[in-house]
Amino acid sequence: MVAPAQADRLKDIADLQGVQANQLVGVGLVTGLDGTGDQTTQAPFTAESFRAYLDQFGIPIPQGQNFQLGNVAVVSVQAELPPFAKPGQQIDVTVSSLANADSLRGGTLERTFLMGMDGEVYATAQGNLIVGGLGVEGADGSRISINIPSVGRIPGGAMTVKEVQTAFNSGDHITFNLKRADFTTARRVSKAINDFMGEGTASAIDAVSIQVRAPADSQSRVAYMSELENIQVDQGDAPARVIVNSRTGTIVIGEHVRVSPAAITHGSLSVTISEGFAVSQPAPFGDGETVVLPQSDITVEQENNRMFLFDAGTTLSDIVQAINAVGAAPGDLAAILEALKQSGSLRAELVVI
Repeated sequence: MVAPAQADRLKDIADLQGVQANQLVGVGLVTGLDGTGDQTTQAPFTAESFRAYLDQFGIPIPQGQNFQLGNVAVVSVQAELPPFAKPGQQIDVTVSSLANADSLRGGTLERTFLMGMDGEVYATAQGNLIVGGLGVEGADGSRISINIPSVGRIPGGAMTVKEVQTAFNSGDHITFNLKRADFTTARRVSKAINDFMGEGTASAIDAVSIQVRAPADSQSRVAYMSELENIQVDQGDAPARVIVNSRTGTIVIGEHVRVSPAAITHGSLSVTISEGFAVSQPAPFGDGETVVLPQSDITVEQENNRMFLFDAGTTLSDIVQAINAVGAAPGDLAAILEALKQSGSLRAELVVI
């Protein structure tokens, strides 16, 4: 039986060119910490930042004066400005310590300017932090840490002060960029738009971009986009690929992975060495001395696993069932897949991340 095609909305598989979120970043101060802030002896820029902050309010601190700021921490403030965000709208911010603060729990972010890649200020952030982590330290140096107490969030902590201009209302065309490059999907998107809007409306430029004619009037263009983004499109099949995560042992095998005829056996050789001591006791009334001698016990075990055969065109389910039948662990599965690739039997791309 043939599985039914899974159609996706155009808005789920493509982005509109020139309309994207913008990353904002700034450096600020978190105050009100309960002695868990930066240690200025190891982070002198904290004192300089605090001095510059007070200068803005006409409170000068003489240069060269040393002071401890256990309740203050220098932080990095990051936010993502969504497309079409208008001045006055609020966005979430993430605050993370830049120096050696132990925890930001209970702190308040002072007003911080958030800048874009062009150096312009697009938002200002301030507010009380929500910190999910917890850190406790004893007098003897012992410490317990849960999650990351040096990072916090402020929901709606930034306010937009400048709008980012987009190319949405310029030109007589709009361009959709596929999130996954695929010539088949690009052709199907172009065909689906032409079937819905009329022949010649859309044309696929390459494996990613589809150019679409659009009305010049902004109000009409919004309604036009509303119709386009809900068009249903069947995506092209992904290439045959096996993904192996060498750090976690996770293995993902794509739907179209196939193997050529191959016979595989996977055995496991286990060598165990245990160290102990043996006591050499002399005979009664002898002149010998009791001696303790090292003794090593070496045991070698080998599993006799069965050989299993992959026929031509073996599918994903066949591969998994065959390897599970011999009790192979995820690490063994990775070794088997790598061997299949080296032998030329694995008809898929093997990606190790």
